[in-house]
Amino acid sequence: MIDLYTWPTPDGHKVHIMLEETGTPYTVIPINICKDDQFDPEFLKINPNNKMLAMIDPDGPGGELYSLFESGAILMYLAEKTGQFMPTDMCTRYDVIQWLMFQMGGVGPMFGQAHHFLHYAPEDIDYAVDRFAVFVLGGFGVVAIALWAEGISLAELRERGAALTSREVTRQANAEHN
Repeated sequence: MIDLYTWPTPDGHKVHIMLEETGTPYTVIPINICKDDQFDPEFLKINPNNKMLAMIDPDGPGGELYSLFESGAILMYLAEKTGQFMPTDMCTRYDVIQWLMFQMGGVGPMFGQAHHFLHYAPEDIDYAVDRFAVFVLGGFGVVAIALWAEGISLAELRERGAALTSREVTRQANAEHN
């Protein structure tokens, strides 16, 4: 059973969703970022970057204990470990990887900055709000065009999103951290 060191944030939810989708058993170990748990010396042994999200797989490669930090690395590891969501054909494999990198390097950080400046910044900084709003809209545009090209409708996305938000992962994460 994988130990997932996490907190209910968008970064944490990505891995919760992957674990649920792959049917991988896991235990949530809360890392309360509001109480600076990410600076605990024991956590720093797993994630020296002192950021929330890390995992330990007691049955890692070669049957050995294996730890990882960074959500993108964890998602790739879980895909390969379970044989799901990561194609073996090189072209389709890199199609998946490019979208993961788009999320990791663009959507995640830019949406996160927009959210921060809209909701948490101690003062209104119009430049920052405007700058990151443009990135958010651009990110939505890229995804919308790609999905439209694949024939995926907005109605289908809403249906998939409703199913996803009702999953046990959301209930479990919220129950454990509230």
